[in-house]
Amino acid sequence: MYSLTYGEVSFKEMVSIIKAYSAQDPHMEFVIAVGTDSQNSNITKVPVTVGIHKIENKVGKGGIYFYEIIEIKKINNIRQKIFYETNMSIELALKLSQTFEESNIPHEIEVHVDVGYNGPTSQYVAEIKGWVKACGFQCVIKPDSYMASSVANRLSK
Repeated sequence: MYSLTYGEVSFKEMVSIIKAYSAQDPHMEFVIAVGTDSQNSNITKVPVTVGIHKIENKVGKGGIYFYEIIEIKKINNIRQKIFYETNMSIELALKLSQTFEESNIPHEIEVHVDVGYNGPTSQYVAEIKGWVKACGFQCVIKPDSYMASSVANRLSK
């Protein structure tokens, strides 16, 4: 994984950084979110992101994020792209959740997906939300899915 703040870090180092970041202020609420987006050129570029954000009185107070960019064979079918992106997010969220449990890190992980009720992805909202929820995570969709539709989207360009 890579962080603009910490540079190249291993998964274990990322977990330690998240733990330390959340311990800075035990009275602050934190949101941990995982999101993925993709962009086609001659390949499909897929940034997978993890963010931890401080929240106070329902207002964001800063955060840090980590990402990994994967390049795969071009996916032209929008349904396949959405399901691939969501699968990548779920896999990372499951790995984080298991690691947090083993390390006694209090956590609740949101999975941010790049679907919404407007546009070509609207037909997949119910299915994607059900899948993410069945995996044990809160599913956040557009326009609130900032880790997928803002952070990962910017990295996919």
